[in-house]
Amino acid sequence: MDLFALYQSRIADALSALFPQLADAPELLRRFVVEPPRDASHGDMSTNAAMVLAKPLKSNPRAIAEQLAEKIGEFDGIEAVDIAGPGFINMRLAANVWQDMIATINAESADYGRPKEAPSGKVNVEFVSANPTGPLHVGHTRGTVFGDALARLMAFSRYDLSKEYYINDAGGQIGVLAKSVMLRYCEALGHEIGEIPKGLYPGAYLVPIGKKLADQFGDELLNMDEAAAIDKIKPIVLDEMMGLIKADLAKLNVHHDHFFSEKQLHGEDGDIRKTLDWLREEGLVYQGTLEPPKGKTPEDWEDREQTLFKATDFGDDTDRALVKSDGSYTYFAADIAYHRNKYLRGFNEQIVVLGADHAGYVKRLKAAGKAVSGGEANVDVKICQLVNLLRNGEPAKMSKRAGTFVTLGDLVDEVGPDVVRFIMLFRRNDAPLDFDFDVVTAQTRDNPVFYVQYAHARACSVFRNAKRDLPDLDISLAALQKADLSLLNDPAEIELIKVASQFSRVVAGATEAHEPHRIAFYVHELASAFHAFWTKGKERPELRFVNLDEQTITLSRLALVNAVRQVLANSLEILGVSAPEELS
Repeated sequence: MDLFALYQSRIADALSALFPQLADAPELLRRFVVEPPRDASHGDMSTNAAMVLAKPLKSNPRAIAEQLAEKIGEFDGIEAVDIAGPGFINMRLAANVWQDMIATINAESADYGRPKEAPSGKVNVEFVSANPTGPLHVGHTRGTVFGDALARLMAFSRYDLSKEYYINDAGGQIGVLAKSVMLRYCEALGHEIGEIPKGLYPGAYLVPIGKKLADQFGDELLNMDEAAAIDKIKPIVLDEMMGLIKADLAKLNVHHDHFFSEKQLHGEDGDIRKTLDWLREEGLVYQGTLEPPKGKTPEDWEDREQTLFKATDFGDDTDRALVKSDGSYTYFAADIAYHRNKYLRGFNEQIVVLGADHAGYVKRLKAAGKAVSGGEANVDVKICQLVNLLRNGEPAKMSKRAGTFVTLGDLVDEVGPDVVRFIMLFRRNDAPLDFDFDVVTAQTRDNPVFYVQYAHARACSVFRNAKRDLPDLDISLAALQKADLSLLNDPAEIELIKVASQFSRVVAGATEAHEPHRIAFYVHELASAFHAFWTKGKERPELRFVNLDEQTITLSRLALVNAVRQVLANSLEILGVSAPEELS
């Protein structure tokens, strides 16, 4: 249950009763927020409803706040209400409201934080989508983790969702890859290949594929026309490379639901041709010329009349070319056809995760989504900034088995998937991230993933200690659900409950904004609150979780600890990070 959403709904009802004219403008009641005040001393909740509605109601915000505050004071669970500044309303909740949240968390368990009903529509999250010409490198890792965590977050929020990988298999790079593998094939047959020619892929990751071809074909390929041999091995090489990529993704427990082949877009019956025909029918394509862009002229700009998409009608900065001078399609033509394909598959929400070098694609892809769906589909492009690898604050050096770059596999092998996933999410995706090996592997509070996992392990240890010290006490979930929660009335206990009770609100906000880092920030805050309460128990014996002489309060405290443990576990599940019961 989201307490903040509950009181927001009650406030909306109160406003409707106070101002009947709002019935004709229900959207106004969705504009205000109920959130924690910036200063905790001001209360538990704050709303800007009076400020937001002052202009539409043509009234003074303070006057609105005074009427609304009187209504709020009549709500169940409200202990105090006051008005601050020009019209902010602060609320303080009664202790029993927070105590009841422990019961709610323990009752809902793994479902705590989920909405009761599934949202409408279908969501497609496309991420990774690296060219299948080599192993995933560190630059792909952040987008991989972000995309998977976002998909987990939205699945947790009951969205009908599919995780998709777009395979770039229609361009010339697959032919270059096949030629590179042919050299390794010759090498496997005992031929001297010398230095890898410029323009081909030199990585040692191709050696095993060359050996497989040698085992499968012997010297058959050597006796074929080179072009025929390349065409023969292309699909084999592509499958091998995708297998390598999938194996790397599995190290991070990332598994896609669908792999889309770019080749489906091309050819006479491909989606690009069909999409261009549809765009022409809709009047969204014309023949014209483009002004040269300001600044550096991109390589794909052509000073000629060409087939253009009316991208500016949908919020882009310029119209976009769809056909090159040689008759082939532009990259954007493939993009717009791909988004139409997703829309026709039923995805009205399309999320695309791209690297920092694709920041210029945001407006054009959003425009594509609007155009091909008649405004029914939304495309949200999430850009993941660069990751800087450090050791003790200095640029890190690692082995480069792939030839010219550090692989995702190298990173996971050194520090483990939990560390990689949590650290990649412990910063906004659109901000650069420093990944310091010395920090993220230390078992200290400065290491956020250790700090959070330690909190979960600590919570589990409380139950082990209770079972050891009070073997006759029933500490099952059923017993915890019957505990007297009114005994949890110390300010320190209430403060911890307040943080745990924020989870539903954080999930809702993170889901709506497509920002899984909010869950990482939140779970770190909850871990900090739990560790702080643990410390208070050392300073004040009456706050200890297990009291040998007071089994009733012990059961109540265990109910609190179990609720915190559950919220920690739910948060880590969304992030794709394990919740250990013990740490070595």
